[in-house]
Amino acid sequence: MLGYALNHLALNHLVNNLLVKYMPSDRLSSTLFALCDPTRRGILARLATGNATVGELAKPYDMSLAAVSKHLKVLETAGLISRGRESQWRPCHLEAAPLRDVFEWLEDYRRFWDRSLDSLADYLKVMQRRAPRK
Repeated sequence: MLGYALNHLALNHLVNNLLVKYMPSDRLSSTLFALCDPTRRGILARLATGNATVGELAKPYDMSLAAVSKHLKVLETAGLISRGRESQWRPCHLEAAPLRDVFEWLEDYRRFWDRSLDSLADYLKVMQRRAPRK
């Protein structure tokens, strides 16, 4: 059992290091990459309520502070968080600008779906008028 746990830890360490090392270079891709992980999305949701320390952010997760720090590094590299300095504490702060870029990118698709649903609604109205009444 100990061997499995050590192998599992080694694999997690390797994957986390690769994630940080091979982050996409353009801003939108970096943001989407950072958002693809549920832990990082949870961290951002927590930071939307106010600044927090690494320990506070790690509290709801069953992982080490080092693992949470790696998630924070991905978020920081994507520009989604910043870290301040208050004495020995380094509180994390949500930076929303990259989320605006995602919103703007998705806006084109929202317009597409709005047009498609409007067309479907128009088609259904035509079909209802054509349907024989009983």
